Formats: sequence, C-alpha cells, structure tokens
Amino acid sequence: MTQNVNRDSLAFARETWRTLEPYHGAVYFSPEAAGRYGELGVDARTGYFASRSAALGAASADLVIATFYNFNPQLVRRAVPAAWEVATPQQFAAARLAGIDATLRRILGADVSSPAMARAAELARTAAEVTSDHPQGRPLFAAHAALPWPSAPHLVLWHAQTLLREFRGDGHVGALLTAGLGGIEALVTHAAAGDVDAGVLRDSRAWTPQQWDQAVQGLRERGWLDDGPDLVLTEEGARRRAEIEHTTDRLAALPYLTLGSTACDELCSLVRPFSLALAKELLPWAVGRLSARSV
Repeated sequence: MTQNVNRDSLAFARETWRTLEPYHGAVYFSPEAAGRYGELGVDARTGYFASRSAALGAASADLVIATFYNFNPQLVRRAVPAAWEVATPQQFAAARLAGIDATLRRILGADVSSPAMARAAELARTAAEVTSDHPQGRPLFAAHAALPWPSAPHLVLWHAQTLLREFRGDGHVGALLTAGLGGIEALVTHAAAGDVDAGVLRDSRAWTPQQWDQAVQGLRERGWLDDGPDLVLTEEGARRRAEIEHTTDRLAALPYLTLGSTACDELCSLVRPFSLALAKELLPWAVGRLSARSV
C-alpha cells in the first residue's frame, strides 16, 4: 500500500526513521552480539548474515542475496547456508536479541527502565503494527513481522524499529530495481551522493576494487556519473538518485503518517538521546546528524 503525498508531508516521516535508525543499527556493531555469534561457532560477519536472515528460516544463499541486495554474492555464499550447519535460525535470532539486549543495557543503563523508554516503545510499536497488514512485496519485513514481540520496553522499541527499517528497506530495493541499479551500482551512487565514504561501502560489502571500478565505468557510460577521478553525480544522476530516495520515502511513509506528526515529534524527542548515546560508542558517523537536531 502506498499513499500519494507531497515531499513536505514526507519530511517528518523521514526524520523519524533517521532518528530511530541508530537504535536499531547498533546491533550490527555490537560486541555483545558478535560474542553471542561466537558462542554459536561463527565469526561476526557470518553472524550478521545468519542472524538478520534467521527470520526467513534456513534461507538459501540466493534468498539472502535477493533480500540483502547490495552485498557481493560470494560473501553471502561463504556465510549461508553453512551457518545453518552450526546452529538453527532460531538460535541465531535468539543470539541477536540477547546481544542487543546486553548492548542497550550496558550503554543506556537505567534508561532502559525509564518512563521515556516505555513511552517511546509504545509509540514505536503503534507505528510498526500499522505495517503488519501490508507485507506484500516486502519479504524481509514480513519474515521479521512474524517474530514474537519481546516484552521489555527497550527491546519492544528495538523490534519496532527493526520492522520499520526492514519495511523501508524492502521498498528501497524495489525503487533501486525500478531505477535499473544493481547492488554494487546502488552503493556507487550512494557514495557519489556524499553520504558515506566509497571505500567503506565497497569494503564492507566485500566488492573488489576491480568490480567497483567496472560499476563506476558502467554508470558513467549510462550518464549517472561525471568523468574524472572523483565520484560525482551528473545532473541527471542526481535527479534520478533523488527520485529513488523520494520513492523510498513514499513507500515507507504509511506507519509515520498514520501515527501523525505530533506523535512522531514526541517519538523523536524521546529516542534521540538513546540513539545519540549508542552512536557515540558504536556509530560515530551518525553523531553529527543527531546532534544537529534539537533534543
């Protein structure tokens, strides 16, 4: 389901997602989560693929490649299905939840039991539950939406943002496909937009320099990138990248528009200190964006 809304009406929806995203994203950089995966017998990278895809069941490599989208397929194939020979999807899902539980308790301390946390969890769950009737075309979201809700408020908030994040992510994959961008090409345009360093995107998704250079050249030939040593979007490339982001925002807007701007503002105010504390330790590149907004 989508809604026809203008760009201004999407602003608070995008702001809410961006403010809450570090609260979810902490799990990917959590030493406690990595430790839990180690206890199961895998390294952190394999644990990432296995724990995030665990909601799908014992997924094949091809299914993970399809839903995660922008990773080098060879990297995925090294992780799954071998991970399922070490532990079950249920064990990986439990390890993920236990890991983020420990991380949130360590970094946020008494805030995990605060009235602010309880209220934030209530608002975020209300938003996330709006999406439950709209799984069509969103396989990774649908799989996570079928998982049971945790009971502790700080984990309710994390699970709610997980659902909202995967709901948005599945829509983003659709927007990229419509724009004709493969996984590595999406990363190149993301880097050219100046959001994240190209080397970080390339290396974290295990693309080789040769594969990266081939994707860059292909995008130049298609008119997305300027010629020259630096990654710079052409006017046409910038326009098309903006269209992708707008489509992604529109496809992800339903839960936030249903919650309403006033409640979204309250949710942002409640969660921003939590996200900032997590970002300072685990996601330093997100600190500036969070600090630039009033608490």
